[in-house]
Amino acid sequence: MKQRGEAKFPYETEMELDKISNLPAHIMDKIFSKLSIKDAVRTSVLSSKWRYKWVTIPHLVFDNQCLSLSSHDQTLLKNKLVNTVDHVLLLHTGPIQTFKLSHRDLLGVADIDRWILYLSRSSFKEFILEIWKGQRYKLPSCLYSCQTLVHLELFNCLLKPPSTFNGFRCLKSLDLQHITMAQDIFEKLISSCHLLEKLTLMNFEGFSRLNIQAPNLQFFDLGGVFDEISFENTFALATVSIGLYVNVENDQNLACGNASNLLKFFVHLPHIQRLEVQSYLLKYLAVGNVPQRLPHPCIDLSYISIRINLNDLEENLTTLCLLRSSPNLQELEILARPEDQAVVETVGSFWEEEDHWDCLFSQLRLVKIASISGIRSELDFINFVLANSPVLERMTVKPASLDGGWELLKELLRFRRASVRAEIIYLDP
Repeated sequence: MKQRGEAKFPYETEMELDKISNLPAHIMDKIFSKLSIKDAVRTSVLSSKWRYKWVTIPHLVFDNQCLSLSSHDQTLLKNKLVNTVDHVLLLHTGPIQTFKLSHRDLLGVADIDRWILYLSRSSFKEFILEIWKGQRYKLPSCLYSCQTLVHLELFNCLLKPPSTFNGFRCLKSLDLQHITMAQDIFEKLISSCHLLEKLTLMNFEGFSRLNIQAPNLQFFDLGGVFDEISFENTFALATVSIGLYVNVENDQNLACGNASNLLKFFVHLPHIQRLEVQSYLLKYLAVGNVPQRLPHPCIDLSYISIRINLNDLEENLTTLCLLRSSPNLQELEILARPEDQAVVETVGSFWEEEDHWDCLFSQLRLVKIASISGIRSELDFINFVLANSPVLERMTVKPASLDGGWELLKELLRFRRASVRAEIIYLDP
């Protein structure tokens, strides 16, 4: 038996000091999930057990941060990235769950093709490709055979799948930005991904009429230039955020006869919970005959954000219809478009008309109003909301500029409030 004070054998000291090698596997996996490729490789010096641990990490992220190089030589950075990806994929063992490639400089098409071909032979779940410069990168046909994909994210790509492609059967999240593809290909892609729950589309080229068919879709975020937006079989959709980046004139020819874009838009959104009407979407929804209320109220809709020109009659009518059709609204955000006010004839006292005051916001608690300039129609709308919100707790008002700020504040404080708890907070721009 070893007596007190006796020297320890070297291997005993090493075992005590090398506690990091004896960490449970799930702890080590958690550590590696937080590290970049560069830092993961550096762990090989920690101990013999960690020497090749990095070659099994399931999440591979390649970007400028994964390089141990601070040079401004773009060619050197590109070559370093290519060599790093090649090296990691060559030595990697075990499953790959995530592969992300993001580089702000030109990469060789042949290199990306080679990496995707390698990945297509494995069962990876997430693929993120961000090509920041150059022409649209055409995805190789082998990617469309990756039926284990759960999340797909593409930036600056051209999609032209083979005729045999029938969607990604496991895909739940799709993010496409700065993409070129034909309309029929897009519609087939969306409708054939039966498990799709989250869809983000930004800045498309190749078609201008957007039709979404996705029975399990819950989240939809869109930004771009489209002539038409429609939903079909999207009854599970809960969160919708759309920005049209073009000012659609209220031309009846844009709608089918006098049919309402607003009615067509909501017919397949019975369970919508959050709605963001950005840029000029409200102008699009105002095309056609706008009803006083939607045929079926949006009983689950609790949050609405609207970018609006409160000096535009059609936009006001459309907004009033939305508010009347949202009996359980709890949060309202109004973002004014003061840049458009001068080109539209004033609406007069629209929000003071008695037949508009049948809209009671019985659940509305939080209101944010931003970018207003203090014109009469904006003040009338604020007065309308304050007078019809019995449980309102806070209204935040932020003007577009400091001009007339004090007069605006005095006007706000004079308005009658239906809620004794309502607090008006004025924020400087």
